Amino acid sequence: MRFSLINPPWSFEGSIYFGCREPHLPLEYGYSKVLLERAGHDVQIVDAQLDALTLAEVRDRVADFRPDFTVVTTAPSYLFWRCAPPELRIPQETVRVVRDVGGTMVAVGPHASTTPKATLRKLDVDVAILGECEEILPQLTGDWDAVHSLCYRSGGEIRVNGGPHSVDMTTLPALHWNAQTVARHAHHHHRFDAPPQGPGAEMETSRGCPYHCTFCAKDNFRNSFRRRPVDIIGEELDNLIAAGARYVYFIDEIFLPYRNVLETIAQRGIPFGIQTRIDLWSEEMIDLLGTAGCVSIEAGVESITEEGREWLDKKCKISTAEISERLIRAKLQVPFVQANLLDSSADDPAAVAAWRAELHANGVWANEPVPLFPYPGSPDYTRRWGPPDDLAWERAHAAYLGQFDAFSDIQEQRPVPLVQLELAQLELVQLEMPRSPHA
Repeated sequence: MRFSLINPPWSFEGSIYFGCREPHLPLEYGYSKVLLERAGHDVQIVDAQLDALTLAEVRDRVADFRPDFTVVTTAPSYLFWRCAPPELRIPQETVRVVRDVGGTMVAVGPHASTTPKATLRKLDVDVAILGECEEILPQLTGDWDAVHSLCYRSGGEIRVNGGPHSVDMTTLPALHWNAQTVARHAHHHHRFDAPPQGPGAEMETSRGCPYHCTFCAKDNFRNSFRRRPVDIIGEELDNLIAAGARYVYFIDEIFLPYRNVLETIAQRGIPFGIQTRIDLWSEEMIDLLGTAGCVSIEAGVESITEEGREWLDKKCKISTAEISERLIRAKLQVPFVQANLLDSSADDPAAVAAWRAELHANGVWANEPVPLFPYPGSPDYTRRWGPPDDLAWERAHAAYLGQFDAFSDIQEQRPVPLVQLELAQLELVQLEMPRSPHA
C-alpha cells in the first residue's frame, strides 16, 4: 500500500493560535513513515509548510504518488497538538484539493482525538485516529472494526472504536532526517541568545506529562508520561548533527531532570532548548542543565500566588520566592530563561508587574499574563462544560472571545469566530466525494 502524509500549508489569519508560526519537523510523520515502511508500505511525506508548497503543488505531489491512503493532520507538528489552531480551515482546504486523488482520507491530530465525529464530518474524511497515530496507521490496511482508536463511517453511521491511543515510546525508532530536509529548517525554536548559525531541529526525549494542570489539553492524547530509551536519544541526536543541525529544541511536554539524558546531550556538544517546570529542578540539576548546553528555558509558572497555582492544579511544592530564586539561578547558567504566566483572577495585576520587574532586573523574561483558552480535552474545559461533545471547539472559542477583549502579542488581535473561519471553507467542500471501499 501507498501512504501520503500531508502537513498542510498553514496560515493563521483570524486565528487565536498560540503557537510558533515557523515550520518544525513533523515528528509524528517521521515515526509513522518508519513504522509503515517496516510493515512493507511505500510512504511520502508532503510537508507543505516546510517546503512552502501551494495547495496546487500539494495536489500534484499526491497525484503523482497515487496513494491508497492520504493522511492530513489538524495541527502544525506534534509540538503544537497542545495548542493547535481551534479552527479546521486549513485542513479542510487541504482535504478538498486532494480528495479525488488521495484514496482513503485519514485525519490525525488533537481535533480527531478530542472530537472525532465532528472532525470526520468537518473534514469529510473516511477515518479519524484518536490519540497518537504512529502505531495505528499501519493497521488501517486491515479490518477497521478490529482496530481500536478509530472513528469511521460504517453502514451510514459514524462509529467510534475505543479511546485515544498512547504510543509505546520505547519502540519508536531514532529518526533519520536527510540533510536536505534539515537544511530547509532554518528556524531555531524559542532561541534568543544568538542568531542561527546553521539549521535547527526538533526531537523528543519523552511524551506526556505526570501532572494534570487544568489548562493543559492532554486528557485525550499525550496523557501518560513515557520516556524514550537513552541510547535512542543519543542515536537521534547523532543523526541530526550529521545531517547538519546546529541547535535542537526538545518538544517534550515537560523536560524533566534526568541526569543520564543531560549527560547524553552534553556528550554531543549541541545547544538546545526545553520547556519545563523550574520547581522540579534542584540547584545541582539546574547547573548540569547549563553545562549540558541548554541555551533556552521556557518555564511554566502560570500564577505568582499559591492560591492561583492551586486553582490551576499545578501541585507546586515550593513558594513563589523559591520559584524566583531557581529561575534566577538558571539564568546564571542558561542564556535565556522565560517564566510563563497565565491570566489568573487570583493574581493582583500590581503584584504581577512587580514580580515581573524583579525577574527582568535579574535577566529572566516573564511574559505578560496570557488569556487562558479552555481547550477541549483540558480539565478546565471539563470543569466548565463536562466532557467535550461535537460542538466543544465552537463552545470554547465563543467563550474565549466573549471573556477577553485583549489577547496575547503572539495572537491575531482581531480573532474571527470559529464558525466563520470554518464556514468559509465548508462551503467549498464537496460532500458527495467518492468513498473508499472501507466506508
